[in-house]
Amino acid sequence: MSEKKTVSRSERAEEPQTLLPRVDVFEDKDGILLLADMPGVPKDRLDLRVENDTLTLEGEIAASTPDDMEAIYAEVRHGRYRRAFALSSELDSGRIDAQFRDGVLNLRIPKHEHAQPRRIEVKTA
Repeated sequence: MSEKKTVSRSERAEEPQTLLPRVDVFEDKDGILLLADMPGVPKDRLDLRVENDTLTLEGEIAASTPDDMEAIYAEVRHGRYRRAFALSSELDSGRIDAQFRDGVLNLRIPKHEHAQPRRIEVKTA
């Protein structure tokens, strides 16, 4: 039989959790649109990077507790979102447009001009 141990508040580890943000990706002829849900992350704690054709999204959750209260139970107190994506060579990572509002990151990643479809005019001889 195993013995059950009660953990006191002072013994609890305050290790940050790494969470995967939920992401939707849409594609059209001009590029892709990536929507990532990152609730609890303020804009100043959001970090977006492109290194070696890998797009990395990171954001630290800033959970607030009222001054006169202590959390007895909290599933996410100190955590961070992290997700990485391999970018196709068709995408122009130098022209990424990022917007962040109400906990949703909106990234527009355009395709390079040579990767976009184009119509070829046929001439009669």
